[in-house]
Amino acid sequence: MSLPRHIAIIMDGNGRWAKRRLLPRTAGHRAGLKRMISLTDHIFARGIECCTLFALSAENLSRPEEELNALYGLFRVYFTEQIPVLRERGITLRVIGELSLLPADVASLIGENTAKTAGGEKGTLTVAIGYGARQDIVSACNRAVREGREVTPETFASMLSTGGMPELDLLIRTGKEKRVSNFLLYEAAYAELYFSEKLFPDFTARDLDRAIGEFEKRERRFGRIDAGR
Repeated sequence: MSLPRHIAIIMDGNGRWAKRRLLPRTAGHRAGLKRMISLTDHIFARGIECCTLFALSAENLSRPEEELNALYGLFRVYFTEQIPVLRERGITLRVIGELSLLPADVASLIGENTAKTAGGEKGTLTVAIGYGARQDIVSACNRAVREGREVTPETFASMLSTGGMPELDLLIRTGKEKRVSNFLLYEAAYAELYFSEKLFPDFTARDLDRAIGEFEKRERRFGRIDAGR
């Protein structure tokens, strides 16, 4: 099997990583951001076209204010410092999710700075913030109703916030849990799933390569029966 075109990662385990080290949860999120940057560098260096990361779910917005404020601070840093790097490397940065649920300055910063990366031809990095797949599906349905459109699987996919992306090939979740937690539910219909016991800050480029290697060994038939079976 060839290299996946589109990888998604549920970056789980930052808080538990910090707890095991008797550190505040915010330290785990800082470590997770550092790991996220190194892994996306590795993904695009390998020639993978698209990467989608689950950074903050809609449900996560009910977490304690102190933790959310720390996350918002990390978003401010990332969406400022990484923009020139991504532009130089030809990576388009997108954000999906309900940005209106974030502090106004964070939402504005994300909107303005992601626009500066538009047109990058070496890959697309999508970060899901305030995102929920069920919410996204409902929004797409409501849009179809408003526009009076009869949808097909293809047109419906285009109405989701991930519209225009290649099919999702590989969904990775770190942190030991084996569920998709309201992430890319429609898009993951035929994706290969890979679960790692490692907490996200400990999930290295070598671990990522192992997941990709596992993907390449799998036989994807999409319901068909291969000749000879």
